[in-house]
Amino acid sequence: MPNPLTEVRFEVPFDEIRADHVETGIDMLLSDAQGRVDALAEGDAPVTYETTLGELEDLGVPLGYAMGVVGHLESVATHPDLRQAYNLVRPRVSEFTSRIPLNGGVWRCLRRLEAHSGSAKLSPTKHRFLQKTLDRFRRSGAELDDSGKAELLEINVELAKLTTNFSENVLDATNAFDLRIQDERQLAGLPPSAVGAARESARAKGADGWRFTLQAPSYLAAMTYLDDRSMRETLFRAYSSRAAGGELDNSGNIERILSLRARKARLLGYENFADLVLEDRMARSSARAWQFVDGLRDRTRLVFEKENEELRDYAEGEVAPWDVMYLAEKLRRERYDFDEEDLRPYFPYEGVLRGLFTIVQRLFGITVKRRDGMPVWDERVDTYDVLDGDGTHLGSFYADYFPRENKRGGAWMDSLITGVPHNGGFTPHLALNCGNLTPPAGENPALLTHREVETIFHEFGHLLHHVLSRVEVRSLAGTNVAWDWVELPSQIMENWCWEREALDQFARHYQTGERIPEPLYVRMKRARNFRSANNQMRQIGFATLDLALHTRFEAGAGVDAMGYSKDVLQEHSPVVLPDDYAMLAAFTHLFASPVGYGAGYYSYKWSEMLDADAFTRFASEGIFSERTGREFRKTILEKGDSAPPRDLFRAFMGRDPDPEALLRRLGLST
Repeated sequence: MPNPLTEVRFEVPFDEIRADHVETGIDMLLSDAQGRVDALAEGDAPVTYETTLGELEDLGVPLGYAMGVVGHLESVATHPDLRQAYNLVRPRVSEFTSRIPLNGGVWRCLRRLEAHSGSAKLSPTKHRFLQKTLDRFRRSGAELDDSGKAELLEINVELAKLTTNFSENVLDATNAFDLRIQDERQLAGLPPSAVGAARESARAKGADGWRFTLQAPSYLAAMTYLDDRSMRETLFRAYSSRAAGGELDNSGNIERILSLRARKARLLGYENFADLVLEDRMARSSARAWQFVDGLRDRTRLVFEKENEELRDYAEGEVAPWDVMYLAEKLRRERYDFDEEDLRPYFPYEGVLRGLFTIVQRLFGITVKRRDGMPVWDERVDTYDVLDGDGTHLGSFYADYFPRENKRGGAWMDSLITGVPHNGGFTPHLALNCGNLTPPAGENPALLTHREVETIFHEFGHLLHHVLSRVEVRSLAGTNVAWDWVELPSQIMENWCWEREALDQFARHYQTGERIPEPLYVRMKRARNFRSANNQMRQIGFATLDLALHTRFEAGAGVDAMGYSKDVLQEHSPVVLPDDYAMLAAFTHLFASPVGYGAGYYSYKWSEMLDADAFTRFASEGIFSERTGREFRKTILEKGDSAPPRDLFRAFMGRDPDPEALLRRLGLST
């Protein structure tokens, strides 16, 4: 049988792929891709876009597809053999991709295209791609001498190994912990949904009683509602020290990753890693990112301190980290007569999806239909097609929304195939949405929290950015955009989870079919900005830590990264953090890939500012305005990185972003 990884297939053969396919398949694709690189570097074909930059883009597609599939399986259906195979090939692929910008022949080929008279006649998108590729090559070492190139290659390969190990340690540390309860009295305070989920979790392990884990649905419910303070402390300490000791200790990985990133930046002529990665983003520099984050902190601090004083007064005693969510929920319930659990019956998973699909149909003129027969990696995965108004197949996607022990935490969207121009249109895109939502319990369907509903809408915004893309250059299509722009399409979708007209499309009681009662909706809206300064300060803390680690911290200079991170986060915490606090050891956003959100965590708030501003147009013209929705699709969702993000924003809003929009939405504007 042929190796299922060596051919790009729209219906990915997930049911055929085995661990022993990985090394042989990837090595075969590497060999083929290397041959095409050599031919490009050594060839003497006439200089055209197709023979140079077009060929460079196309030659890595089969390899990128295969690594995307394998990397995805490692995230959602991992097992020891697959992990071992993935760890074997990832450094080889990293070395191959790192070598391309260091190849003198390829660099000369691109420079010839730049100088060729025909480059002036390229379409705006292709011309942008040429300039961005030249800039990327320079930032990737194309102009280094031979010793510098060798050093950079060594750094990139080691970063690939270290970040893979970091991610695996977090997954294993998360799965290594569980808390089993036999005394039902210890469950006091938990809502029935969480009690049922804990019982189902225990049964899945062949045990009696109730089981709590560090997976988000279990952990967050316990920290929010559980009366037993000692249990909350146990869970908090376990969660905030994952991968911070023992065989799965990530401390060494973090120090080494930070050291290598700093060394890489200096080698390439940058003062720090942040300046290296931000040069091609909206912020442009670490100084601008710091200015943005510091400004938000200054505007948030007074309300943050007031909120914390209110919580201390309410507690009438010591407030520990494991008390904050619990006390805040009690205070919110008392102040607004609102309990988020009251909303859960109105958000059955299938109903939320149907409502989401109805909303995007009204906004963007597309239809989402279930697709049967596509191979999947788990029986609980669903597949769908996205069709345009005229029936054109725009793309398909997988939906995998519930936790498993062989699946990493969090929620994410990823692309598998990016469509390209074909016969006057585009070939279909292929993508996936994954999450870790509250699973079904007993005979009840999966009933979601409102925050989980926002998560589904958020990740679907990323997916729309991919499947609606109409960009002629694959590398500039879909979500292949600046990191401080990529969250705009996702975060703006969360707004429809708060509007009455939108909620009425899908928020129906799973038993009676009734809509959310108006008094409950009013209380929900009133409570929206409860402790908004704390929520914002938490994100500012992560962004500050990220920038500090990549601009100010010196790995190996005698300062411990764990202690350093604790000190930074303490300044943004409502309470004193414990001595063993080590969330950095599981901060996958920063350390699960060679770059990822490293030096870019500020992007969440940057994009949230853009989203808050852009949604004001929907709010003023109608949240289901067909004209506004189609313009958002045309000017932003379809455009990828075919033009600078600021130009795309201006095309939709008719002006530059208003930084006050986010503060006004959060009730923090003065």
